[in-house]
Amino acid sequence: MDLIQGLLLITSIHLLAAASPGPDFVLVSQQTLSNGKQTGFMVSIGIALGLSVHIIYSALGLAAVIANSATALWAIKIIGGGYLIYLGVQGLSAKPVSNLDPIGKVSEQKVLKKYPRLRAIAKGFLCNALNPKAPIYFLALFTVVLSPNLPLLHLVIYGIWMMILQLLWFSIVVVLLSQPSVNEKFQRLGHWINRVLGGAMILIGLKVLISKIN
Repeated sequence: MDLIQGLLLITSIHLLAAASPGPDFVLVSQQTLSNGKQTGFMVSIGIALGLSVHIIYSALGLAAVIANSATALWAIKIIGGGYLIYLGVQGLSAKPVSNLDPIGKVSEQKVLKKYPRLRAIAKGFLCNALNPKAPIYFLALFTVVLSPNLPLLHLVIYGIWMMILQLLWFSIVVVLLSQPSVNEKFQRLGHWINRVLGGAMILIGLKVLISKIN
C-alpha cells in the first residue's frame, strides 16, 4: 500500500474513531459549554497531542507488547478509569456560572484567568493519553489494517495526519457548540449540563474499570 492509499485509509478509519462517543467527546463538549470556545480549542489541542503518546510507542513496536500484557493493560485501565472518574466528579461539583454578560454569554477573559490555557491542554492530553483502549486500536491500525513493516517516515506522516484529523474534528465540535444560537441556550443551565456530562464521564470511567479490554 502506497502513502496516498494509506492516508485515505487512515482518514476514513480515524475520523470514525474520533467521532464515536467517548471520553474525549464528552470532555470537549463539557469544557466548551462551561468555559467557552477558547478553552474548548485548548482541550482539543491537548487531545490531539495525546495521540503522540500512542503514535510513539506504536513506532517503537510497543503497541503489541502493551496490548498483550495483562499487567500493562491493567495499570493503564486503573489510571485511565480513575482519571475519567476524577474529571466526572469535577463536573458534578459544577456551580452556576457567575461570569455572564448581559446576554448570557460566558466572559472568556475571566474564564481564562481562572482556567489557564496550559491547564486545559493538559486535561485534554491526559484524557487521550490515558485511554486504555488506545493500544488495541493502534495495534490493529498499524499491524492489521496497514502493514506490519511500515517505513518509519510513513509512520510519522500517518501519525501527524491523525493528530491533525483529531484536532480538526474536535475544532468543528467546539465551533458548533459555540454558536450563539446554541451556546446562549445552554449557558443559563450550564452547571446542570456540566453535571450531566460529569455523570456520563464517571459512567465511562467505571465502564473502563470493570470491563475487559481484550
